[in-house]
Amino acid sequence: MKRVGDRFMQLAVVFALGGMTLGIWMGMHENFTLAPVHAHINLLGWVSMMIYGLFYRANPQSTGKLAAVHFWVALISVLGSMPLLTMLLLAQSSNKPVMGMTYQQIGPILGPFEMGLWLSMAIFAVIVWRTTWKPQA
Repeated sequence: MKRVGDRFMQLAVVFALGGMTLGIWMGMHENFTLAPVHAHINLLGWVSMMIYGLFYRANPQSTGKLAAVHFWVALISVLGSMPLLTMLLLAQSSNKPVMGMTYQQIGPILGPFEMGLWLSMAIFAVIVWRTTWKPQA
């Protein structure tokens, strides 16, 4: 994936618009149950992905197979975790099933996506260290 930095930045602005839209909706309805989703979309989708994109643009030598893996792990993890976090919060606040699932059933499905978010950052950490580490002569 040669333009992984560009892809991350393009997704970042999509997530920014989504996070802002959710924030506006919450404010209009004076219902802030989904504030954690709003925060996660803005931090993991907008901020993190923009930082990833800017790093890859500034360091094109770091874009290889591992960067492509990073991209897909990050994207799948954010896209999977945000709807599940939404369902979890709605089920918790209403004490009723959401889409046929209880609060207790949603958590174990959300967990692997949350671990994917951690894995995405761990992969990025490896890429950053490989790119920026300069052994002393």
